[in-house]
Amino acid sequence: MGGMPTPGDPVRVVMTKWGGRPHWEYDATYLGADVHGEWLGVPRGTHYARPGMEFVATFASAVLVPAGGAAHVAGFNDEHAKAATYVDMTTPAQWEGATLHAVDLDLDVVRLQDGTVFLDDEDEFAEHQVSYGYPADVVAMTERSAADVLAAVQRGAAPYDGSHQVWLDRLLSR
Repeated sequence: MGGMPTPGDPVRVVMTKWGGRPHWEYDATYLGADVHGEWLGVPRGTHYARPGMEFVATFASAVLVPAGGAAHVAGFNDEHAKAATYVDMTTPAQWEGATLHAVDLDLDVVRLQDGTVFLDDEDEFAEHQVSYGYPADVVAMTERSAADVLAAVQRGAAPYDGSHQVWLDRLLSR
């Protein structure tokens, strides 16, 4: 396996559900890193697939893998997406060569294009705590991460303050 990706390298994003259950997978390009973490570019036309569902993106995204092992992955979408910001609560993402792995833990913080911000999929999170057997520490980590991210998105705190735009612009100019 190779080392960490460098700007311009292709990467694969592999999200699973708890217990190794397959979830979303898609290709991206490593854009670089800043104080907020590592940034991936996902252009329009990207194929996203998970069991029972797939689509081709009509929008572009700059995806932030946050620094410091934070328990989420944030997508910042162009104006063609319904959600301007979509943050998946996850286990801390891990690199394995040019593949990024994280376990999706259901809760999402969403900011729509009109500025509406909300926490989504609370019912799914409650259901999966039982059916997938989330450990208590994983539940606590996910709830804490969701509360922190929701507050940051509502306040417009970095990196939810437009910090992503330089990376999205970099992707769109490729």
